[in-house]
Amino acid sequence: MTATETIVSGTRAAKRPKGRVEPIYYFFLLPTLILFTLAITVPGMVGIFFSFTDSIGLGEWNFIGFTNYIALFSDPAILQSYLFTFGFSIATVIVVNVIAFLLAVGLTSRIRFKTGLRTIFVIPMVISGIIIAYVFNFLFSNSVPAVGEATGLTWLQSSLLANPDLAWVAIVIVTAWQAIPGTLLIYIAGLLSVPGEVYEAADIDGAGKRQQMLRITIPLVAGYVVINVILSFKNFLNAYDVIVGLTGGGPGTATRSIAMSIIFGFNTGDYSYQMANATIFFIVAVIISLLQLSLTRGRKVF
Repeated sequence: MTATETIVSGTRAAKRPKGRVEPIYYFFLLPTLILFTLAITVPGMVGIFFSFTDSIGLGEWNFIGFTNYIALFSDPAILQSYLFTFGFSIATVIVVNVIAFLLAVGLTSRIRFKTGLRTIFVIPMVISGIIIAYVFNFLFSNSVPAVGEATGLTWLQSSLLANPDLAWVAIVIVTAWQAIPGTLLIYIAGLLSVPGEVYEAADIDGAGKRQQMLRITIPLVAGYVVINVILSFKNFLNAYDVIVGLTGGGPGTATRSIAMSIIFGFNTGDYSYQMANATIFFIVAVIISLLQLSLTRGRKVF
């Protein structure tokens, strides 16, 4: 290409409207948009419509307005499921992020075999939640009580899963065990993004490890902390498979999550009522997503 052709080509590029979108983008976007609309948006809108009816999922139905929504706020079982889900989510978020952050600090420090250890620690992330739940169900129901009887520790001789006041602890333990690896990887990425010169300068100034952690590490990875907390909380609100495998929502309804209440209602013909519950849950998820966007806007993470 001659110099003249280069100048002409550059002039044409400069005259091209900056806001113009290439047609090829629409070619790839349109099929995905159609599939998303048919598989997600349309069923969602239909479900919201039926939440204002007395439908059982099939057959005839009548429009009843906000009756289902009014009943939700006076239903002890629904309120209990929301209380359990939010309490469990907050507790698990704290456990997961504290442990994952400490592990990330250890796995990015100057220790031997840290690459191999990182591989070992992320294994739970690739195992199905229901499989993990069934394995831990056996441990809590058989192995742990057997250890309690062998050692004479009375508090270990009964299963946590059978205790209405402590069953949620077992769910937090299992959920955290599976969720820590994903959170750990994000924290490792954040810690590795901190320039080493910062710590070298801190060493020269006489700052100890504790001061470096509080004054350098935590402030510089604060964006990653926010991301992990919000994403973890949203994921734990949808808890289902681990709870099904561990307690099935029991004892009684002590560990029944919002997702379990909705699916149980669908299976028992309480379609419109639980669809109203799902709509409220969707609104809550949207609010949390908007909170995430407001907290992460302008942060340079990843």
